[in-house]
Amino acid sequence: MLFALSLVLAAAPEPYAIVLGVAQDAGVPQAGTPPGPAWTPERRRLPTCLGLVEPSTGRRWLFEATPALPEQLADLDAAAPPRGPAPDLAGIFLTHGHMGHYTGLLHFGHEAMGAPKVLVYGMPRMRALLRDNEPWALLLRLGHVRLEGVEDGIRLGPELKVEAFLVPHRDELTETVGYVVTGPRRKLAFVPDIDKWRRWGPDRLRKLVQRVDRAYVDGTFYADGEIPGRAMADIPHPFMQETLQTMSKWKTEEREKVRFIHLNRTNPALWPGPAREKIEAAGARVAERGERFAL
Repeated sequence: MLFALSLVLAAAPEPYAIVLGVAQDAGVPQAGTPPGPAWTPERRRLPTCLGLVEPSTGRRWLFEATPALPEQLADLDAAAPPRGPAPDLAGIFLTHGHMGHYTGLLHFGHEAMGAPKVLVYGMPRMRALLRDNEPWALLLRLGHVRLEGVEDGIRLGPELKVEAFLVPHRDELTETVGYVVTGPRRKLAFVPDIDKWRRWGPDRLRKLVQRVDRAYVDGTFYADGEIPGRAMADIPHPFMQETLQTMSKWKTEEREKVRFIHLNRTNPALWPGPAREKIEAAGARVAERGERFAL
């Protein structure tokens, strides 16, 4: 009997993460993009979002609540069909208070889904933004969402743990965090938004990559001068070229863990071509909607 039980447990499907979007906050294309090829379905890219699935229990989580939440929730439902009433989410982890990372919460409200008590995880200033400002406070008053802190880490069950860590970014409204998700066998890191790596501290990126098996990191821009007419120093994301230069000193197995995410509509690495070829030659990849990573 014990032998048979051990076989059943060994065969239980492992938790996994699924990429539900890879673009910067506004997606691709975005408002103001002129009519033309950019609006064809094959060129569309949804804002950055990860799903987390625990097949043994059917529980699902989201990392970010983007403006494209309806479509991303449908993708999650297709990958891991819900077992309870919509939206059947065990929780949503938010990184910070910029447009593409939390405004999808409105879809849980009275005017839309009317969801019951969706658990939203965030840092203190992120929770204060939702609690103290409309229309987010209305979601709380009507019981559509409830808040919980992530400062001390969250154990989602015997096999899953989530750890938040602060990163430097434009923190006008809230602090900004990345996450490490620990599963029964492997770990992943999720850092979709950060300022230049040097502002985080010496070698912090490599140390993060060394402690995980997959790292989804900020790939907003490929190179300087990518946005005509705008000073890119005002939006100091690390350029992919800078990240690749930093990675050039790493071991092959470290570079192969990296997946770029959160790509702006101007980033040439969104599409096949020289930029993507250079990324792949370095051993890294651009994240793709629908890819899975077993934990």
